[in-house]
This record gives sequence, structure tokens and C-alpha cells, in this order.
Amino acid sequence: MAVFQSLDLRKVRLDDPVFAGRISRCLDVTIPATIAKLEEDGHIDLLKQLPWPERVPRGAGFWDSDVAKVMEGMAYALALRPDPALEKIFDDWSEAYRAVQQPDGYINSYLTQYDPERRFADMARYHELYSIGHLMEAAVAGYELLGKRTLFDTLRRSGAYLAATFGVGEGQRRGWPGHPEIELALAKMYRATGDESLRKLLAYFIDDRGTEPNCFVAEGRGDVCWYEQAEQPLREMTEATGHAVRMLYLLCGVADLAGINQDAELLDLCRRIYRNIVDKRMYITGGIGSSFHFEVFTVDYDLTNGSMMYAESCATIALALFALRMFNLTGESHYMDTVERCLYNGILSGVSLQGDTFFYTNYLEVDDNLVRYNSGNRCRQSWFGCSCCPTSFARFLPQLGRFIYSVNEADRVISLNIPAASHVDFTLGDDAVALDVTGRYPYDGAIRITVTADAAFTLALRIPAWCRQWSLKLNGEPLTDTRVQRVWQTGDLLELDLDMPVEIMRSNPRITCNAGRIALQRGPLVYALEEIDQAAPVREMMIRTDQPMQLVPAPGLPDGTLAIEGQAIREELPGDALYSTGAPQFSEIRFRAIPYALWQNRGESNMAVWVREAR
Repeated sequence: MAVFQSLDLRKVRLDDPVFAGRISRCLDVTIPATIAKLEEDGHIDLLKQLPWPERVPRGAGFWDSDVAKVMEGMAYALALRPDPALEKIFDDWSEAYRAVQQPDGYINSYLTQYDPERRFADMARYHELYSIGHLMEAAVAGYELLGKRTLFDTLRRSGAYLAATFGVGEGQRRGWPGHPEIELALAKMYRATGDESLRKLLAYFIDDRGTEPNCFVAEGRGDVCWYEQAEQPLREMTEATGHAVRMLYLLCGVADLAGINQDAELLDLCRRIYRNIVDKRMYITGGIGSSFHFEVFTVDYDLTNGSMMYAESCATIALALFALRMFNLTGESHYMDTVERCLYNGILSGVSLQGDTFFYTNYLEVDDNLVRYNSGNRCRQSWFGCSCCPTSFARFLPQLGRFIYSVNEADRVISLNIPAASHVDFTLGDDAVALDVTGRYPYDGAIRITVTADAAFTLALRIPAWCRQWSLKLNGEPLTDTRVQRVWQTGDLLELDLDMPVEIMRSNPRITCNAGRIALQRGPLVYALEEIDQAAPVREMMIRTDQPMQLVPAPGLPDGTLAIEGQAIREELPGDALYSTGAPQFSEIRFRAIPYALWQNRGESNMAVWVREAR
């Protein structure tokens, strides 16, 4: 188990047409914008225990998580590009958390000031452990990448406090995080410190959850057991349940513990829930969570495209983090297929190209009715009452380099997970290795990999599940195996060509809202028809799949972005009656589809991923 490890993000420089720009924009815009919002709406005043002029908002109990996520993003940003002003903010906020920490190690900037008697009084609804978990992640990032000890030492004390507080030992209390996240954070802190009490606490939170007597029932919150993934012991679960983000953060912690403890049963649990998600409960964009009401998984094949669908940005980010863990644990490439689907579609759709506005819900269809239902909200927003998504992007986008390569040092295997143009420079054992990947992936499948090394190792190239035909050459000679094992010499050149036709995608008929509809996909990219590009409302259009489609430059989008154009039929029903016996009128028109992740970057517009097929 633990076949691979992701490379340190400092070792990877992205030069591709998609990720490189998003990282740069995050450092230049997203992180500064989220810092400004945290200061503007009182997060930092609360952290510094400054008095509020009026009642503190209800959600302030988990504001520490927003601050922590931005601090984690700052650590990654500083590792990629030094910035003294940003570093000072990180240091100031770290010192503020040291000051707000209670003598026993407890941290919560809201409860400490406004409701100290309620510490751990409502584990189901209060997000104390969730917030401490995000602070731990920020602390580990700052320590490992920057050598920062203030926040790290503060959160080590919090870890020791939690390890002494929770469990089944004498003097301890049973209790589970209502919002999982502390689990994966404990795994990070354990790896950074080797502190066995943290590993044991992680195992307790996973193995005790859902057992009898049920802790949430004892708190008088038995109504949330399904929502909180606590209806049964985790090892007995067979499907993804409840709040989507919580489910996936929990699975990240389970996968981490499976690797740390070499626990095959927990790994099997992860496999079961993963298969349930990707086979029956995941949108074509990688989005998860079918209902905005409580932000939950519902039932198999409930994947509506608009109105009350969910597909929260944070949930798709969590799925990508989980799937990467599963690939690194198993080496099975289908997990990277899911990572890639999430990254290029359901995640990047959640943040504008400018980097300072965000989607909470990533709809697959937006029309005038949905806009009216949502009080005119068709656009990305700069902030939300619960701003978990903007702060998630601040910490996630700088980590994109971690998804590109994984390494198995023991067997000397380097895996190119996603063939985005990049440069990587690291050591494998005692050998220096550098790889230069060039090309315009994901818009072009021609990938060139130049090796700078004089060493023996295996370079494993992933062939994505969407690719039907491919070819590979080494120094001009054809290869049939994508795991290339040899004594490499500086200047060796691999040429990988992935065939990328436009594909017509159809959904399982159990997804009833997609009956008679198709979606367009090319390579890893799902496409959408944005009404701003069409000669008719998208609702009146039917795509002709019997006619050829062409790739053309996408107007108004970044250079190199390819759109798909083809023939469509417009169906118009005369009159304005609610129901009619009148015959529709048909006309030939053209359609244009753009990458789904880029929709709504050129002004307000209706949009659909699933469009009727002309038969």
C-alpha cells in the first residue's frame, strides 16, 4: 500500500494553457481578494478578539476554517513565489492564533469570546474540530514548506489536547466531528511529527463513528445521523450518504489511515464508496451532491441539471483530493481519470478566469426560470454568507502541481499522471532527474517528454479512459508499453499522441432529465452551449450528430481555447400558450460549444451541458 507519493509542489513548474494561468491568477488575485474579504467582513477582528459593533453572525463559529484555508493557500503561494508582505500577514495571523489559543490547547475564536460554556456542547452542528483541522493543514503547510513554527507549535498543542480529550480511555469523552476534516489533518500532523497519539486519535474518530451508543443520538441530534455519515460503523458503509463535502473529507481521512496503518479493510471501504460515487452519483463534470437542500447525496442516478442540484465547488475539490489519495495508494489509473475530470471541469468552473468571483453551486443548466428562482443569481459571486468555496480555491489552486506527477522511490517509478506542459526537477535516490513536458494539453493530444538524467528508472505514462487510440515513440522508435523502463540518458525523447475526437456522450436512462439529450466531450473537457454564442435560445436547439463538427478558436476566451461548432436544428412552437396542439417549426442553424469550465466569463448567459439530439 502507498505505492506513490505526490511530488513537492515546489519541484513542479506548470507551463500549460490551463493550470499555469489559474495558479498565477490565484497568487495575484484570488488570495489577495480573499484576504481582503476576511478583513472586510470581520473574520480577522474576531480572530484578534476585537469587540464587534453589533451581533456576531451565526456562522462565525466556523470562521476559523475560512481564515485557515486562506493561510494554507498563503503557505503554498509563498513556497512558489516569495512575497514579504504576504509572509507578514501569515506571521501576524499565526501569532493571533497563538494568542487566542486557550491554556489547555483549545482553539475557536468565536466560542472563546462569545460562548465559552458551549465548548464541544453540540458536536453535530458546531464546527470546532473542522476548524481546528483546517488550522492544522495550514500549520503543516507553513512548517514543511516555509519552516514556520508559530502556527505549527500552536496546533501541535491543540492536537495533544484533542488526543487527551477524545477516546474511550479513562477520563476521555466519546464524540465525533459533525463536519469531518480533522481526520485528514491529523494524518498530516502525524506524518510531520511522528506523534503516535495523533495516529490513535485519527483511528478513534474513524473506528468509533457510527457505533452504539450513538454520540449524536446522545446529544439529542439523532436526526442528523444519516446526514453526518454516522448511521452505522464506517467499515460497514456501502454507499455515499449525507452531506457531500463531509463524506469526501471523511473518505480522505479514511484513505490516509488505510495507508498509515496498512489497513486493507479501510482501503476496501474507500473502493466501495468511490465506485458508488463515480458509477451512480457523479455528474459528467465530476460534480457531486445532487440536492442543494442540505447539500447532500440523495439516491442513485438522481443527477438533475439545474434548479435544486448542488455540485458544490468544495465537494468536487474534496473528490479530487480523495481520488488522488486512492491513486497514490493503489497505482490504479482510473482514480486519476476522476481527478482529471474534476480538475478540468467541475472545479475550474467554480472560479472565474479573473480569479475573484466564484460559484458555490456548479449548475449544468441555467435558464431564465432558474435565474428567477434564484433571485437573479446567474453569475459568480465575490463572497457568500458561508464562504467555504472562495477560501477553498485560495488553498487548492496553488496545489495543482501536486496532481501532475507521483513517484514510487522504492521501485524507482515516476508516474506522469496528467500530461500538462510542465518542468519538474527532483532527486530519485541519489540521481538527479528532470523532465520537460511540452504541448497544449488538454486542447491537443500531442505530448513530448524530454528526459534529463543518467539513471535507471521507469517512466509510467497514463492513458486516460477517454482515449481510444494512442501511439508512443522513444527516440523515434515505436513502443507498445506505456511503462517505459530503461537506463535513461540526457536528451531521450518520448512522443505520446492521444487521439482526441469530439465524442457524443449519453447518460444512463435512469437519469431521466437527460432523456433524448447528449453532451459533447473532447479529451478530458466537457463542453457546454452558452447562449451568448448561439443564434437561438439553447432550450430550442437540437444538435445534429449526423453532421461533422469542427474545432475553432473560442471567441473572447484565452488564446488557444478550442470551441466545437456544428449543425443544429431550432424547434420553435408558435404562440405563447402554456400548452398547445400547434405543430413546431424547424430551421437549420449552427451551434458553438465551449469548455464547460469557462462558461459565464463573457457576461451573463443561459447555458446547458445536456442538449437535445436531433434524430
